[in-house]
Amino acid sequence: MGTMDPHAPVRARAGPSRRARLLAVLALGVGVAVALGVYGRLHPAAGRPLFTLGFSGMLQMKAWLGSAAVALLLVQVTTALWMWGRLPGAGTAPPWAALVHRYSGSVAFVLTLPVAFHCLWALGLATTSPRVVVHGIAGCLFYGAFAAKMLGLRVRRLPRRAIPLLGVTLLALLVLAWLTAALWLFTRPGIPLT
Repeated sequence: MGTMDPHAPVRARAGPSRRARLLAVLALGVGVAVALGVYGRLHPAAGRPLFTLGFSGMLQMKAWLGSAAVALLLVQVTTALWMWGRLPGAGTAPPWAALVHRYSGSVAFVLTLPVAFHCLWALGLATTSPRVVVHGIAGCLFYGAFAAKMLGLRVRRLPRRAIPLLGVTLLALLVLAWLTAALWLFTRPGIPLT
């Protein structure tokens, strides 16, 4: 065996490539989405809410909390565009825009938790209609995309557009889940909305 020359330059260990890091982040997101979907399919649905937070029913609670989360994600998109210099006519974003971005996202996520809990625990991942299937898949993928984005924010050297694309994916999935549940409920005649 040869000996190492103590005066030879030490090469820095090459870490994972940007693509490998992105694939790891996406794999975590897929894992979260699949785990939620499997739980939703295998867990026997309770068929009743555990709580309604003062709303007249579980569906009303889910619709209004989901609507508030979508509104806050629109704040997220606006502040993100502003911080990245992509909001036409807005100029440079002030320092507080980053705080608004972070906290509006945090509050939006917290608002989705009772919604997701009741979707999975009380209703399960149902396949009763195409609308319900799309809603369930979008909800599971939303949490997978959220996990991927949060991890992606902590991983150095991801491809430059990874975080914005994950953010847009989050918005699209939450809007799709909202369209297939809250909007559906709000357009049904005879169902109390509060």
